[in-house]
This record gives sequence, structure tokens and C-alpha cells, in this order.
Amino acid sequence: MIARVQIWTRAHLPPGVRLVVGLLLCVGGVFGFLPVLGFWMLPLGVAVAALDIVPLWRMIQGRTKGGRAKRDD
Repeated sequence: MIARVQIWTRAHLPPGVRLVVGLLLCVGGVFGFLPVLGFWMLPLGVAVAALDIVPLWRMIQGRTKGGRAKRDD
């Protein structure tokens, strides 16, 4: 589900708008106890906002490709 939203967002929204939409989804997720909004909006908002924030995008990609993020030991 998150991957489909990221693909659609990357194709249909300009970069600055993606960040704003991601932040709005995160804010809506904070009010997840309300009937219309939900806690599902938090990870979706982070994933959409990560398209414009390179370090966050690299962290998400590292977790999904290998199952774990690379650790500097």
C-alpha cells in the first residue's frame, strides 16, 4: 500500500507539495482517535515526506531492501 502511494505521489505531485502532503498526513495521524482520521496516516505521511528528504529516504530504503538498516559498529 505504501509503495503504491509513493509511486502515485512521485508521478503526480511536484516536490514541494509532496513534503506538505506528507506533513499534513502526519498531523492527521496524531488525531487518529477521531472517527475520520486514523493512525494509518502516520507511516503514510512519513513515506510521502521521505520522497523529498534524502536522508529519511535512504533510511527507509535501507530498511526495506535488506530487512534491516545498516548499522555503523
